[in-house]
Amino acid sequence: MTKSPTIRFLLGLLVTLAAVTGLSSYSLYRLHGLRKLELNIIDLNRHDSLQLLRVQNDLNALGLKLRDMSTDLDRPQLPRYRRDFNLLRQDLDRALQYERRLMPYMSQPSERGALAATLNKFWASVDQVFAAAQAGHRAQARQFAAGTLLTQQAELAAEVSALLERNNVAEEEADKRISDIYEGAERDIYLFVCVTIVAIAITSLYLIYWNRKFFWQIESLSSQRRVLAARLISVQEEVLRSVSRELHDEFGQILTAVGAMLARAERKGVPADSPLRTELSEVREITQQTLEKIRSLSQMLHPAVIDDYGLAKAIEWYAEVFERQTGIRTTAAISGTPVRITGQPAIHCFRIVQEALNNAAKHSGTKEAQVSIVFGDSDLRVSVKDFGRGVASSKKTGKGLGLIAMHERAELIGGKLEFVSSPEAGTTVRVLIPIRPEQLATAEIEDESSHETTEEVLLRNHE
Repeated sequence: MTKSPTIRFLLGLLVTLAAVTGLSSYSLYRLHGLRKLELNIIDLNRHDSLQLLRVQNDLNALGLKLRDMSTDLDRPQLPRYRRDFNLLRQDLDRALQYERRLMPYMSQPSERGALAATLNKFWASVDQVFAAAQAGHRAQARQFAAGTLLTQQAELAAEVSALLERNNVAEEEADKRISDIYEGAERDIYLFVCVTIVAIAITSLYLIYWNRKFFWQIESLSSQRRVLAARLISVQEEVLRSVSRELHDEFGQILTAVGAMLARAERKGVPADSPLRTELSEVREITQQTLEKIRSLSQMLHPAVIDDYGLAKAIEWYAEVFERQTGIRTTAAISGTPVRITGQPAIHCFRIVQEALNNAAKHSGTKEAQVSIVFGDSDLRVSVKDFGRGVASSKKTGKGLGLIAMHERAELIGGKLEFVSSPEAGTTVRVLIPIRPEQLATAEIEDESSHETTEEVLLRNHE
């Protein structure tokens, strides 16, 4: 007994699903890391760089103001310079406060501390300059503004430039890491596609192998079934033929002898008005009726007309018998050039017609049936049509044993059976069988030697 591959298929499916799930989870993890990297580095760096550029612009404006102060530090100008420096200081404080909240994760607190200390020292020096100018020490104030303040402003600008450079470097590193992630994801996708293709190819080849194996087994079983059906039908026909002969030869002769003996006893001195003569006459009539029924039954089991006159005459004969037995008006029409067909093809085709007419009598409720026999150059078409209630299309799939036997017989002689029916339109059974020269040659051979076995017909039709 062949072991089912279902477990192996399920294991392969589970492995494939596990691989897909694992790779998908890893890809999602990488994408999450990529999103986090973009948010923590690139976006923060860009906003932080914008604030640093704002600080740098303010420092440049302070540098310009310091140059102006170093040349023009008269008392009337002090309030204006003081107001400008206060505005720049407020803007610097807001920019640095916002920049500290945006501080990227790679920023060092010491950098921000050094910048804040330098800035505080710068503002303290600015206060000293304005205090000295207010006290009338303008020369000292200009010298302090041109020296110390400009130096401190340059230091602040250098520190801000360093922070901007650090942000640029960090952004370049983030771009490289993102590029690496994209390359890794692309590589993973290619790997996943290759692994999936290999898995699908292996599974498909394995499935094809098992399908072919099952197909061979089914084909072998189908061949064995056909041979077994052929043998069963052959045995059935042989049994029917044997019973027909026994009925015709043995019981028919016995009943004929009984009838002759009764007639002879009736003629031996039995008075015409004797009750014994009447009883003998009744028994002889019963014997004759029984003999006729046995002969009719013998003909139904295996019609001798097939062997004597061929298939067409046998169908015509059965149409008359069927009409007498059922009361259904039955006609048999022959067209084409009739040929004498005997042997297994004839008996199988006759049984198909017989089964079709019996089904019409049992199920259709028809009052008329038509049998058409068309002889072609290399084939024979036989159709049986009734005009009864028909069968709905939804019920055609439920084949009975009779219809299955008809299909089996058609296959045994290399023919094709069609079943056409619709409600209230009747039913038509068509069978198409090939006519081979070797089948016609049996017409000249004696009864016993003219009948091939069904197995021989099956083997010859499949050659």
